[in-house]
Parts: sequence; C-alpha cells; structure tokens
Amino acid sequence: MINRRLVSAATGQLGALTREQAHAVGLTDEQLRRRVQSGILTQPGPNVFRLTGALPDVDRALRDLVADVGGDVVASRYTAAALHGFDGYRLVAPFDLTIGRHRQVRRTPHRIHTAVSMPTIDRGEIDGVPVTRAARTLIDLARHESPEQLTVALDSALRDRLVTETSLHRRIVDLRGKGVHGVPRLVEVIEGAEIARGGHSWLEREFLRLCADAGLPRPTAQMVLARRGDRLVRVDFHFPGTRVVVEVLGYRWHRSPASLQRDTERLNALVAQGLQPYQFTYNQVTASPDDVIQQVRCAIA
Repeated sequence: MINRRLVSAATGQLGALTREQAHAVGLTDEQLRRRVQSGILTQPGPNVFRLTGALPDVDRALRDLVADVGGDVVASRYTAAALHGFDGYRLVAPFDLTIGRHRQVRRTPHRIHTAVSMPTIDRGEIDGVPVTRAARTLIDLARHESPEQLTVALDSALRDRLVTETSLHRRIVDLRGKGVHGVPRLVEVIEGAEIARGGHSWLEREFLRLCADAGLPRPTAQMVLARRGDRLVRVDFHFPGTRVVVEVLGYRWHRSPASLQRDTERLNALVAQGLQPYQFTYNQVTASPDDVIQQVRCAIA
C-alpha cells in the first residue's frame, strides 16, 4: 500500500519525489533508506528520491537538484540561459541555482548563488522548472560574460521575443543600485550594439513614442542648431516652429569632468542662439514619462 502511494506521489514528476512528499504518504526516513538499499529508489540528493527505472538525463538531473535544494529556488545564470535557449548556451551540469541570501546550501559541484531578493517579475517557469526570466538572466550573465558573448545572448533574446527592449530597460532602471552587479556591463553592451546598428538609440525612440502617444507634434531629430567654437552642435530633438530643444542623456549615470564641460559648453551655445534646451535623463524618460511629457507640453504651448 505504501509503495503504491509512493508511485502515485512520483507520477507526473518524472519519477522523482522529495523527502517531504515521501513523509506525507507515510514513509519514515528509515523506510526510505531501506528502499534505497533494496534498489526500489535511488537518491540523487539528500532530500530527493527517484523511482528505479526512471533513468536520469540532464533535464531530470536539474529537476532533482531543484527539488533537493527545495524552498525558494530558481535556475539562474548559465542554466537559465540554456533553458531560455539563448544562442551559445546548452544545458549541462554543473548547474546554477539562486536561493535567498538567508539560506546556506551547498551541492557540490553545482553552483548555488544567493540573492537579497528575487521579485515575482524576475521569476518564470520552463517545463516545470523555476527559472529567472530572460531580462534578469541577461543582467545576471553580464557580470561574468565577455561583451561578445553577452551581445550574442542579448540579440538572441530579442530575436526570439523572450524580452523586449522596453521591458529590459525597465528592469535595468528598477535594479540599478540594488546590488545587482551586471547592470552597468549590460548597459555598455546595449550601447555598443546600438552604435553598431546606427540610427536612433532606444532612449531616443522611446522619447518619440512618448510624444506620439501624448499627441505632441513630432520633433525633428539630430538637427544642427548652433556652433561651439569650430564645431557644430547637433541636438537630439527640436520641435519645429518653437525654440524648444530636447536632449536625452543616454544610459550612463555619472559624468566625467571633461564630458560635463562639453555638455555645459553645448548648452550655453544653444542658449546663445536663443533656443530653449531641456535635458532629460534615462531615469526620467523611463521611470517618470508623464513628468517629461508635461514639461515638454508646457514648453511648446
């Protein structure tokens, strides 16, 4: 009778069950040990068991590890990249899992990472395995991968519509300054990819979208409107028929003294031409778009 309950509990889980599930159907730890010794069960980890004959492969090995670690756990980093199907990754052991910072778990040779928090927006599931979503996976990979490999992963995630540019930038803004170390390196890769493609950056396209959604007149992009010494001053946007100029300040959040001086000189040159320049940061455009649009609307009224 107990063995039938054991089989029933493991059905639908590729023949695996946790120690807690075994206890729930009436098996004690001693009874579990005897079934392992007799060959009825195998024990891939301290807290997970598998019916003999359910031969483990790499997918099942990952499921066993997740079940064994238990609790609040997600597949992450290289393992998550493989599960999502990012180009350049395949599912192989040792696996990467992330758990809460308060837990201390080791499962050699696997890599068990910790995180202060893993909000719901960063969690997903693939074939029953809890996993970090594509945007969070890219951010976590960025801390360790080369720019070349990260670019490949980013392009494949966008191509396969696992993430959109907008959702990725939202997560960058939300996770900035929260101890997630991959954010700055991912931003550098995004910038490099945009330069290689040419044309508008995502931030410039986002500003144009905000203007269109708000019913504002479409500004002219990349216009030369002033001179700074012997150099022309090109602005991101100018609203025709007005003196209003808008600059969006890219992804980087810290300016060097040299870049600050250049920006100040450019701004002064625009003012000297009788123009009315506005500057909006990456964070303002992405996190406070209504405030940005309201300022622009008032300026061009």
